[in-house]
Amino acid sequence: MDRDSEFGEYVDARALVMRRTAYLLCGDWHRAEDLVQTALTKLYVAWPRLRRDGALDAYARKVLVRTAIDESRLAFRRRETVVDTVPDTPAPAPASAMPGAGADLDVRRALAALPPGQRAVVVLRYWEDLSVTETARLLGRTEGTVKSQAAKGLAALRELLGHGVMEEQR
Repeated sequence: MDRDSEFGEYVDARALVMRRTAYLLCGDWHRAEDLVQTALTKLYVAWPRLRRDGALDAYARKVLVRTAIDESRLAFRRRETVVDTVPDTPAPAPASAMPGAGADLDVRRALAALPPGQRAVVVLRYWEDLSVTETARLLGRTEGTVKSQAAKGLAALRELLGHGVMEEQR
């Protein structure tokens, strides 16, 4: 197979997982799509080397996380206002109509309230199910920092979800 065909197959197989991970990193589906697109562009550039090394998923995750963190630091992102609903679309069904949907939204809001570094560690450790060592290598941090950020992130999530802070934002 040629480069484009191999890359296309990889994208077909992994784009959905990458998009979900990106969403958890940034909390916005549109921005998640942008992050995945940027990561896939970087992945395509490095494709010949990566195919030889066989480290596709690890590299894709690393690029995705670093892109999310880098873009969260950009000034133009801070000026944007994120809204809960998109205009001119039907209202979503109430949380009571979808079992578990309210809790899912609370967790997403709480996750979005974490600083980018803590959010990245929590997503990689508990969503992507990476080990402390893998997460540290991916983020370029020490294992102690990953453990500390995971503990702080989980404590913050418990605090946000346990004291009804998310209820006030509805």
